[in-house]
Amino acid sequence: MEQIDWVYHLTEVRKRLLIVLGWFSAAMCAGLFLAPRLLAILKSQPAAEGVEWNVFSFTDGLMIYMKCALLFAVLLTLPILLYQLWAFVRPGLTEAEAKAALPFVPVSFALFLAGASFGYFVVFPMMLRFMKAMNRTIGAVETYGIDRYFSFLFSVVFPLAVAFELPVVLLFLAKIGLLTPERLKTARKYAYVGLTIVGACISPPDLMSHLSVTIPLIGLFEISVLVAGRQWRVMRQSPSGG
Repeated sequence: MEQIDWVYHLTEVRKRLLIVLGWFSAAMCAGLFLAPRLLAILKSQPAAEGVEWNVFSFTDGLMIYMKCALLFAVLLTLPILLYQLWAFVRPGLTEAEAKAALPFVPVSFALFLAGASFGYFVVFPMMLRFMKAMNRTIGAVETYGIDRYFSFLFSVVFPLAVAFELPVVLLFLAKIGLLTPERLKTARKYAYVGLTIVGACISPPDLMSHLSVTIPLIGLFEISVLVAGRQWRVMRQSPSGG
């Protein structure tokens, strides 16, 4: 019987992986087709204003083309991956647990997009303006490589996109009973220190830029604490929570 269960689970994993890989392949093909247009859109945004994209090797253009297509494919595949994870664990959940877990899929994706948008439209332009001003201060000639531009872009946007997943993580931990309101209150001061450090790492060193990044992160944490605490109280008050 145990052997049959293993075979069933492996078959289910294989099916879910094939669905994700199939979707990713289709999204990658679409990304390869759309990459020039996507790059043109990024080039026209205020964040790239006044920045000339130069290439310093024969492969720079190709690598950025492929990275753009890959990023597009990953972004389109993320909700499918999250849904397939939910569908895989669905048989082991009760009907109420399955309904409660399903909203995590769109919410996680929406928060990821919100974090990426905040990083690209707010934080990245601030970082770019600060770095360009510093370069002019030391008398450097501004010649920016397209590869370095996108590496810098990803290093700012991606951490913020991941940081915006904090409410989902805390809510999930509260749902499975690992976090309680008391533990969240105890961890608040450490979280503030950690988020301040994160804000300092991904923002220019001037006070206003630092606050414009750190305050939204702390606000996001407080919203997460509020939602997780409410979820904990609901679980405790429900007949099955006791």
